[in-house]
Amino acid sequence: MAVCVAVIGKDNSPKYISCLNPNQELDLHYKVHNSLDVVEEKMSATGKTSGDIRELYLGLLNSTDEHKIFGYVTNTKVKFVIVTEAANTSLRDNEVRMMFRRLHSVFADIICNPFYRPGEQITSKVFDETVRNMMAGNL
Repeated sequence: MAVCVAVIGKDNSPKYISCLNPNQELDLHYKVHNSLDVVEEKMSATGKTSGDIRELYLGLLNSTDEHKIFGYVTNTKVKFVIVTEAANTSLRDNEVRMMFRRLHSVFADIICNPFYRPGEQITSKVFDETVRNMMAGNL
């Protein structure tokens, strides 16, 4: 189960951030933004900044006592970050990949909307509902 989901633009500006617990929101925002440095390191280490990207899933970016932070980068350099509870040992890597694929699919649907202007905040109710379902544990 995810406790925070974030979509970060290619210029590292937040496009969408949703947290399960409003009391932890500031802490989770901080962890998401700290993980962007790890995303950039992983992208440059594997040569993903230029050329063809085959593997979009970056895996575990950071792990703390309370949370595990996973990353995913699209071909257009939009970053998805999912924060899960570290105590949740039943969450497997395949499930995290499926969450990212579902998030990417819904994000692509939003981008294809002719009324969406690239670079704007994501305010879609469908996207928000999908993210809320992920945080509730319903893939």
